[in-house]
Amino acid sequence: MQTDILVIGSGIAGLTYALKIAQECPDKKVTILTKTQSDETNTKYAQGGIAGVMDTEQDSFFKHIEDTLIAGDGLCNEKIVEIVVKEGVDRINELIKWGAMFDKEPDGDYKLGKEGGHSEFRILHHKDITGKEMERALLEAIKNAKNIELISHCFVIDIITQHHLGFLVTKSTPDIECYGVYVLNLNNNKIEKIIANVTLLATGGNGQVYRTTTNPAIATGDGVAMVYRAKGRIENMEFIQFHPTALYEAGVRGQSFLITEAVRGDGGILRNANGEAFMGKYDERKDLAPRDIVARAIDNEMKVNGTEFVYLDCRHMDQAKFLEHFPNIHEKCLSAGVDVSKDMIPVSPAAHYSCGGVKTDEWARTSIHGLYAAGECASTGLHGANRLASNSLLEAMVFAHRAFKHSLDHLKQPRENVHDRIPDWNADGTTAPTEMILITQSLKELKLAMSDYVGIVRNNERLKRANRRLDLLHEETENLYERTEVSPQLCQVRNMITVAYLIVKSAELRKESRGLHYNTDYLERSAILQNTIL
Repeated sequence: MQTDILVIGSGIAGLTYALKIAQECPDKKVTILTKTQSDETNTKYAQGGIAGVMDTEQDSFFKHIEDTLIAGDGLCNEKIVEIVVKEGVDRINELIKWGAMFDKEPDGDYKLGKEGGHSEFRILHHKDITGKEMERALLEAIKNAKNIELISHCFVIDIITQHHLGFLVTKSTPDIECYGVYVLNLNNNKIEKIIANVTLLATGGNGQVYRTTTNPAIATGDGVAMVYRAKGRIENMEFIQFHPTALYEAGVRGQSFLITEAVRGDGGILRNANGEAFMGKYDERKDLAPRDIVARAIDNEMKVNGTEFVYLDCRHMDQAKFLEHFPNIHEKCLSAGVDVSKDMIPVSPAAHYSCGGVKTDEWARTSIHGLYAAGECASTGLHGANRLASNSLLEAMVFAHRAFKHSLDHLKQPRENVHDRIPDWNADGTTAPTEMILITQSLKELKLAMSDYVGIVRNNERLKRANRRLDLLHEETENLYERTEVSPQLCQVRNMITVAYLIVKSAELRKESRGLHYNTDYLERSAILQNTIL
């Protein structure tokens, strides 16, 4: 299959990019691939909202920039922060024109929320399902674009480069070129090659490498792993954000239900097992401190008191407003036996967001020619050592737009026709898997090692242990991959082991505690600020 533009992923970054380039280039074919159904993305599960300077009387670009830089703990790229904050409002207004609906006050002004690390009310939201509403609007707009084909249930295996033409490709190879991808089409169970002039990677996050995460099952770090195998640049993978308040349900593993930070923005108070409001001990901003500080505070309270959770107290809040703003949280809590008007909500941290990823420039270009990246899989320089709440959806739209603008020039450049030289997928010598336990057990061991050794608080000994276990899992899984027919389960475990290795390796290289990377062997800050590039 050949296409002009290939988009991998159907979240806010992928759909925004596809819609823009399809409208600008009606003569070009745009193909979107997604590995499950079209709306099953990290975007769909974003509750809190999207940050933007909509109220210029109370708020300003300067304030939003400062809040982002403070949260990023010295590692943000200031130029990128300025770009995202200043261009973000235009992107939000575009989304509104495409049909996204955000909550409004009776007078017609947008209701603006406040979350941890923000100095002003600037979060637009749709109830507590903001991401789902944005995804809905974009998918509706996509349906009206005649030159977009969205193919669901297609699992991308690898990026095609000069390596597949028989050339030796290393990290020092200049001008690595992306020609397209190999994909396992689950609709016919065949491995196909898709050749494209331009490819956008919008594959989302990697929270599933941890035992408990707010991310859906699809968040397995596929894009980052593929780029690393293709010898592209990856950076800052040690900065994994744990959301402080996921609903604690005894025995539940995998995806946890998120209790959005907006609940604390509206007045929710964190309390320990003794009923004490403890955040004042850790930060003067109390419950609205940045996420890294709140997550570590909760982790410490749990360890000191020997509990598996703390409480989020909403009993004092206006219950009618709570139900209006957070209907899904209210319903979920009731289903778990928690009446927020009478009971405190049990919460604990869960892996939530990867601040690092595929290294990109200000136009979303990766180190591989013809390959762009946007959304959570990309490391743009916006987040630094810690993401400011509700900046991620904004970042995804801004860099989807910038990738679109740069792609227009890239599409004009003549490209060598390599279609006939790219080999079909070679599955010679492989056999059908006989025991799925080999995959499922590796997955359990991976999640356990990452959660126990590479979580909110780390030290050098834990990182060494994690590395040793990952080495063995890598060896076993690569052996299985070489002799077994490809399946989504095997590819995902392989990708997750790669991503876990990158997280651990980056954590070992950072000889300091900064932002989301908290190593008890380096409690004093290093004077040297650097990105960990792999």
